[in-house]
Amino acid sequence: MPRLLILSISLLCALPVCAQNWPSERWSQAPAPASPAIAALEQYAFVARDDAVREGVRTDALLVVRDGEIVYERYAGPGAADRVHATWSISKSLLATVMGVAYGEGRFALQDAAADYFQPLAQHRDIRVQDLFHWASGLDWQEDYEYAPLNSSVVAMLYTRGHHDMASYAASHRRAYPPGEHFRYSSGDSNLLAAALRNMVGLHEYPDYPWQALFTPLGIDQAVWETDASGTFVASSYAYLTARDLARVGLLMQRDGQWRGRQLLPQAWVAFNRTPFAPSEHVAGEPAAGAHWWLNSNMAWPHAPRSTMAALGHWGQALYVLPEQRLVVVRYADDRDGSFSHDALLQRIVAAFAAPGGQ
Repeated sequence: MPRLLILSISLLCALPVCAQNWPSERWSQAPAPASPAIAALEQYAFVARDDAVREGVRTDALLVVRDGEIVYERYAGPGAADRVHATWSISKSLLATVMGVAYGEGRFALQDAAADYFQPLAQHRDIRVQDLFHWASGLDWQEDYEYAPLNSSVVAMLYTRGHHDMASYAASHRRAYPPGEHFRYSSGDSNLLAAALRNMVGLHEYPDYPWQALFTPLGIDQAVWETDASGTFVASSYAYLTARDLARVGLLMQRDGQWRGRQLLPQAWVAFNRTPFAPSEHVAGEPAAGAHWWLNSNMAWPHAPRSTMAALGHWGQALYVLPEQRLVVVRYADDRDGSFSHDALLQRIVAAFAAPGGQ
């Protein structure tokens, strides 16, 4: 297994009290008192449904964890705390976290040819596993959604000619760029990784592996992850978790892959997730891509800390991790018109909940 460049990760060394506070079956709760900053956050996130100007911002759940305790939690409807929600492309970051466990077990190396684990990629043997994590396979792909469905590779993969075997459909695409050189966000790359994972861990382990590797150790017992007809997890789109359970994944990342004294993810893997892929840092207005996580290294969100990382999904799903502020934030939503701003929400989150001296 090749050694990764390990970034300096010292965010927890001065936070001993934080490291002692872990959720068990239930989260500890220490609700923050009402404040003008929280009121401003709620005014932005929970817009009245009859507001014609801002009807596109529809928050279904907002959960804030500080120092391992829930300090804020609000849902749009009753009973939602125990209800799983579609995460859409947050599924990609969940896959990266599951595969971090596999990496620590020695199941693969980043420099391996992806074709070693998924035979339909045999015509593209120069695509490495790490290229797929960077959305840099070089395969021609159109990540358009409802705005251009006839030209959309992802719509075809999820719903029409590719939906029976999504990874094979992605592998069938022609080459557009040399692998590893060009950033091109692709749900196809994510499903290629999910198919490769099957051969990394074996057919017997694969159906239960996300639970064995990640969900059960974190105490997540309500996760749903759909597969396509070939049995491959739809890592691009179809994982469903409660907000509280998704926050456990965020806390794991905030604390450098540690969970209750166990190094569940190698620190080198967390560093890989947190390292920006250089070609992605210059996409105007967009955060940089790490390894299937999004990073604020380019200050695409100017009101959020540079160290912020996130898992993001269609229609406003978000898991934000702010290590220096000791914050984990989950937002579930159904935004439809593009009026929601990650930066605007993060600005209000930091104002309301960042611990003194943690900025």
